[in-house]
Amino acid sequence: MKFQSNCCSIQLGYQSTWIRVERTREQHTLDLHMGVPWETVTLTAFGRDKSLYFNILEEARQMALKQHEGKTLMYVGLGSEWRQFGQPRRKRPIQSVVLDEGISDRILTDCQEFISNPSWYTERGIPYRRGYLLYGPPGCGKSSYITALAGELGFSISVLNLSERGLSDDRLNHLLSVAPQQTIILLEDIDAAFVSREDTPQQKSAYEGLNRVTFSGLLNCLDGVASTEARIVFMTTNYLERLDPALIRPGRVDLKEYIGYCSAYQIELMFRRFYPGSDSALQAKLFAENIKSFDKKVSPAQIQGFFMFYKHEDPEVVLKNCEMIWKL
Repeated sequence: MKFQSNCCSIQLGYQSTWIRVERTREQHTLDLHMGVPWETVTLTAFGRDKSLYFNILEEARQMALKQHEGKTLMYVGLGSEWRQFGQPRRKRPIQSVVLDEGISDRILTDCQEFISNPSWYTERGIPYRRGYLLYGPPGCGKSSYITALAGELGFSISVLNLSERGLSDDRLNHLLSVAPQQTIILLEDIDAAFVSREDTPQQKSAYEGLNRVTFSGLLNCLDGVASTEARIVFMTTNYLERLDPALIRPGRVDLKEYIGYCSAYQIELMFRRFYPGSDSALQAKLFAENIKSFDKKVSPAQIQGFFMFYKHEDPEVVLKNCEMIWKL
């Protein structure tokens, strides 16, 4: 079969050497997963010094790193590889996600200890990987915290949708094995992809047709003989009781944290950050007491939405309209 191609070439100077750059793009040979033509770039120069090309690649790598410095990259699994999703995002300060007292410190300390001690795992014959599960009601900060944590660690985030059409066990295993370095692999809403084997037939029928990857295939990818090492996996769910016990056993999930509705500590801290001032501490305490007096559950997302609605108002106005949190 004869393929048509677009070809263009230019000459550039680099370190007193003229280099011919030839770019070829095939029009009929397509990446079936992305629909993007294959492309090759050929560099040609006179001489025998191969280090010239290594210098070019290293300089390009440093320029790319500098461009992404202070930002968080997002990747999604497309086809058989990971592709960058959207533009690099500015790192979110981990202090901006207010969890209940001690939760953020426990997760961050555990991640930092894991990253800094690979030899500890090697010496004891323990697979060098770590799994985390964040569970709790929606709107309580699970995904937001993972994004902020990645920024704090200097990691990127690789999002994997287990309900994606066409995702097989083999492709899942391949994606996990070629995930970008220094990345958090994120499996969101893991309960929506699989149903517990202990559930009743009626419960299982509600999920029929959603599974794209077999449950045993996922377990083997997470903690089987073919599973890769040197990785951090985060899973999130709104319904812990729907997860199969085999999925969240130690070795696959090493640390579980409940991310729930706001405590008085969270409400006070969020108030002080939105309305700083000399009387902020006292007003924050009064606000938390007012919210708790309604004896209703409230999520951080509701609190933040309420503060955004009154972002230009005086804190006294906020204190007088606490009941509006459940009406906005």
